[in-house]
Amino acid sequence: MKGIADTGFLVAFANRKDKYHAWAVSLAAEIVEPLLTCESVLSETAFHLQNAGLVMAMIDEGLVGLAFDAKKNLSELKVLAKRYGDRTPDFADLCLVRMSELFPKHTIFTVDADFRVYRRNGREVIPINAPPTM
Repeated sequence: MKGIADTGFLVAFANRKDKYHAWAVSLAAEIVEPLLTCESVLSETAFHLQNAGLVMAMIDEGLVGLAFDAKKNLSELKVLAKRYGDRTPDFADLCLVRMSELFPKHTIFTVDADFRVYRRNGREVIPINAPPTM
């Protein structure tokens, strides 16, 4: 399964008390290659979990891998920030939308309903894997 990890998925996976924990663990069991992500997502995840070491373990154990250079994609990120300004997206969301353009065969693993609204390449629906109750 090819995927891109959002913060909510990683937090749910690592936090047994998270309401989406079972969903995230069941998805993680199906992963055969690291989920792609960006540094901003990892930073948010470490903040929410209050545990940077756990985030490093996710990388070491092959759950996630870094696959985005914000500097090389800055002009595209600016366009996305302007397009979705009314939704006040965070930087991680903008990076993930751009990543979905760069990796079109990857699904975004998220608990963020905004990904039902965001579009890649202007009007293309972004494939997501989200909890059924989201």
